[in-house]
Amino acid sequence: MSKTIMTVDDATTMRRMIAFALKPTGHAVVEAPDGRAALDLARSRQVDLVITDVNMPNMGGLELTKELRAIPSYARVPIILLTTESDPEMKNKGRAAGATGWIVKPFNPEQLVAVVSRVLPN
Repeated sequence: MSKTIMTVDDATTMRRMIAFALKPTGHAVVEAPDGRAALDLARSRQVDLVITDVNMPNMGGLELTKELRAIPSYARVPIILLTTESDPEMKNKGRAAGATGWIVKPFNPEQLVAVVSRVLPN
């Protein structure tokens, strides 16, 4: 069954690369340029998975994750942080915010697809 995945990144090229990797798997992909726009989108429609950058203007991925977790319908939605940050302390902050997983950029498209299929409920 097709799922809807939201990609959140201030870099258009990164959002396109994620969509390019995921669309062949049959999923719909919606995009947001930052956490604030993603939160607005999440409030207007339900998605099945969120893939977000950490460092963005307006609202970063950690704050977005915390805000999404406060919305009852997003309490269990998988949230993957896709970022250049690889510091263990930052990963701990991601877990504390409620992130499901962490992928370091640059990412391997096959790795992304594997992680998505592992965390998305059937």
